[in-house]
Amino acid sequence: MATKTLRLILGDQLNSNHSWFKTVDNTFIYVLMEVRTETDYATHHIQKVVGFFTAMRAFAEELIAKKHSVIYIKLNEKDNQQSFEKNLQKIFSEKNITHFEYQLPDEFRLDQLLSIFSNHLAITHSVVDSQHFFATRNELGDFFSGKKMFLMESFYRDMRKKHHVLMEGSQPISGKWNHDGDNRKKLPKNHKPILPLVFNNVVSEIVNEIKAANIKTIGTIDPKNFVWPINRQQSLELLDFFVTECLHLFGSYQDAMTPNEWSLYHSRLSFSMNLKMISPLEVVTKAIEEWQKRPDEIEFNQLEGFVRQIIGWREYIRGIYWLKMPDYAKMNFFNNQEKLPQWFWTGKTKMNCLKDAIQQSLQFAYAHHIQRLMITGNFALLAGIHPDEVDAWYLGIYIDAIEWVEITNTRGMSQFADGGIVGTKPYVSSAAYIDKMSHYCGSCYYDKSVKSGPKACPFNSLYWNFYDKNEDKLGKNPRIGMMYNLWRKMKPEDKTALLKQAEYYLKNINEL
Repeated sequence: MATKTLRLILGDQLNSNHSWFKTVDNTFIYVLMEVRTETDYATHHIQKVVGFFTAMRAFAEELIAKKHSVIYIKLNEKDNQQSFEKNLQKIFSEKNITHFEYQLPDEFRLDQLLSIFSNHLAITHSVVDSQHFFATRNELGDFFSGKKMFLMESFYRDMRKKHHVLMEGSQPISGKWNHDGDNRKKLPKNHKPILPLVFNNVVSEIVNEIKAANIKTIGTIDPKNFVWPINRQQSLELLDFFVTECLHLFGSYQDAMTPNEWSLYHSRLSFSMNLKMISPLEVVTKAIEEWQKRPDEIEFNQLEGFVRQIIGWREYIRGIYWLKMPDYAKMNFFNNQEKLPQWFWTGKTKMNCLKDAIQQSLQFAYAHHIQRLMITGNFALLAGIHPDEVDAWYLGIYIDAIEWVEITNTRGMSQFADGGIVGTKPYVSSAAYIDKMSHYCGSCYYDKSVKSGPKACPFNSLYWNFYDKNEDKLGKNPRIGMMYNLWRKMKPEDKTALLKQAEYYLKNINEL
């Protein structure tokens, strides 16, 4: 009997350049499915669910147009068993499948599920790589084997050398590995950033199906103007737009924040990359080619900052994820226990920076890395929010949030819940940093320069309260010794005023 193979494609495996698709052979059947187990494991932004399903449907149509055999199971089809395992078993018997294949999932949860499922099958199965990342799952673990510190910079340099990116022999092309020091500028007051490229995709049908299925979501959507790329072609258009229109200022203003500007000079390619509609290699290659074409217009620091985010940070946190899961998901270094303020779901707060970052997230399912790290994440850490609460919010609200990329950034970099695996110090700040990098503070209800008393910026007292409360865990950290020296030299009455102010704000957190 001839073999008949079923190949499962997950919603974040939409890679049309995968070797699976090189030849057309009708003994291979591809299956994609929309299932409740995926919509319901977190409360997702409506745009995230729509983005995934729309891109999956577009990918299935692309495969069909190339004459591949495809089964596509839509969310509300009456035969949909609403889980990968049940749907697969049904297809196995209906289509007389003799062999099952899948690509390595990027989520630990699905990796476990498919591994256990496959090992109990009566038919044979095999697993292949997703052919997307620069590094393998285990490469970071091997690289840092025997080391106590997992410095991203070391891994980044190794990736640059190994893949010969921006290198001249064994040395960095500019004579310097990292140009981060040039990339911390605030937007000039009257600077008007370029309008972002958006896609006016009509997604009314899928929105209605999600509503009909009573899937609980957060955020808003315009069904006639879905702004995110839904296929490879649109993803490549967004990449073109970024390198031609934004790259020349990306590095300088990558940490900048300003009200009502949700995109600035960021690429917003993470959704396309995380679904594998485009690859990190082609993104990095395209940016380098543009810099080579216009070296006088695009300074090297703009390019290197972007390349580092992809070949460095993105690969690094994925490596940490596979090295440290599943224990990573339970880490809570500070033993934080509080719940997120209610306004994290509405943006209705008097703090300008948080109002803008949260409302933007609810409107676009997106915020850039400094809004996530130094506004929402900073506040959550200072307020002692349980890392599970923070994880669930970030995983749900952002269109590009898949656990491998979300949890390491949130629980690690943002919340320091891993005790220093990802970051060498907690990323917390008072109002001074927020004012330095943004235009939020000037028109805020709270006063950035006041530490206690009426209208004192909550970040100020919560900042010192955080250091005071966690001195036993952080006091010996060499990167923050200066803060403890300042704290110890403060007058006792000033310390008391700060701690009382923080206590008041924490008790009344939903009114801030």
